[in-house]
Amino acid sequence: MPVFNRPMINLYSRDLLQAVAFYSGCGFTERFRTPATGEPSHIELTLDGFTIGIATIDAARDHHGLDPKGDGRWIEIVLWTDDTDAALRDLAEKGAKVLSQAHTFLDGKLRAAWIADPDGNPVQLVQRL
Repeated sequence: MPVFNRPMINLYSRDLLQAVAFYSGCGFTERFRTPATGEPSHIELTLDGFTIGIATIDAARDHHGLDPKGDGRWIEIVLWTDDTDAALRDLAEKGAKVLSQAHTFLDGKLRAAWIADPDGNPVQLVQRL
């Protein structure tokens, strides 16, 4: 059986630089891009040991023969925070679409809200209470 390591998620974006700016605004930092110069087709960002790769739809098609389609509702990114309400306010002020207002659940153990990234992928903002 093969050994797996360094799990990450790749997203396909209609606007790579806009998606990178969104996740950078959430605290992710760039760690890799290709090509190294010129217009990028794939950028990887890391936060607290978790990596998101963001690639252009054209790169998925042209380099890998893939045809990503859909609204971006196939995955969800979860960002743990120390203040869900403040995170929601900050990201909404920066233009993120609010999908669900902040609310408490799991018998008062968690507080969460959802926003959409620029490609419509849901992003959960959650804190332990």
